[in-house]
Amino acid sequence: MIVVSLTLNVLVPVLASMRRERGWVVAAYGDRTPARDILFAIYAAILLASVALLAGWLIGADRAFVESAAIGLLGIQVVYKVGTAITVEDARRNPVVLSNLGIAVVHGATIVTLLAP
Repeated sequence: MIVVSLTLNVLVPVLASMRRERGWVVAAYGDRTPARDILFAIYAAILLASVALLAGWLIGADRAFVESAAIGLLGIQVVYKVGTAITVEDARRNPVVLSNLGIAVVHGATIVTLLAP
């Protein structure tokens, strides 16, 4: 599950679309503003952390460290992704919120798996 969650966090297509002002990006996130640029930076940080953890996992680095770091990263994401359903106006119709909830389920399952004895 850790590989699935970390791979989901490799948001290259989303980041590329955000920079290119694709139509779906404007429809989902709104026009480019400082707030959207901050979100881009957050997504890029999540991508970099996920790539580093995924590489560590795949090369057999200290599993306990990688698992602990992944739990921290994924846990924060679950909180903010579920939070979008509470804070975004008309959340049930927003594709970003809906995809956030789906990813939160996957990340939550990964956390449960990693914490299981």
